[in-house]
Amino acid sequence: MHSEAVTQLIDRYESSLIDIKRIKILMNDDKILAWHFLPDGGNLRWGKWKNKKVRPLVTYVHKGRLELCEVGLHASVEPLDALKYAPGSIICRVQCSDRVEYGEDKLVCGRRRVLWIADATRTLHEFAIWCAEQALGLVAAPDPRSLDALRVKRLWLDGKATDAELSAAWDAASAAVSDAAMEAASAAARAAAWSARDAAMGAASAAARAAAWSARAAAWSARDAAMGAARAARDAASAAASAAAWAAAREAAWDAQNEELTRRLEGLKT
Repeated sequence: MHSEAVTQLIDRYESSLIDIKRIKILMNDDKILAWHFLPDGGNLRWGKWKNKKVRPLVTYVHKGRLELCEVGLHASVEPLDALKYAPGSIICRVQCSDRVEYGEDKLVCGRRRVLWIADATRTLHEFAIWCAEQALGLVAAPDPRSLDALRVKRLWLDGKATDAELSAAWDAASAAVSDAAMEAASAAARAAAWSARDAAMGAASAAARAAAWSARAAAWSARDAAMGAARAARDAASAAASAAAWAAAREAAWDAQNEELTRRLEGLKT
């Protein structure tokens, strides 16, 4: 049933790393488990269900043509892929079927059943902090302002720091990013500073999807930090290493982030 989709996926990745886990999912499952984020109000934004609140255990059906990014019901197999398109922090665990077509980081289908739905706002903020901590852990002497931004963000999540205090911490973390650039710090140090600053987003960002933005940006920067650290290790050892090795380090960080985010989101299931 999925042989054509598997072939397309292999072709897409033939010049890079093949996502074996995703291929196995395509080969073994008739109904694909995936993730789908909604705006903070929990309403759908497009199609005949526009502005309708999504409900658990409801199957949404699209009978017309399907086209990625254009027409049909969308979702992503990996939560980090879904996060790229998140308009807010409401997460749905969904089961997709009926004419499933796959892109690099999402799919489109004719039937999408909502298994459960939850508000992932705090989870995404905490995941952003976790990503930044992973990035800062790759740096020998992380900037104290970056570390303090994460401390204040945790206090803010618990209601022990004000919006103004979080905004001030974000400003300080932003200054650390600028200083890292001016001082020509290592790639890992610069990316780690970015990750900490992004993790400190919250009230400092007026957008309703601040949690999703924070988690996504912190994750990307943390992956860049992993690649920068691998590059630095190569330079220190004076060994011949290819861009593929750096990409492998970034891919490993991506896998770890997906595993961690999956664990945290699954913990929201009720």
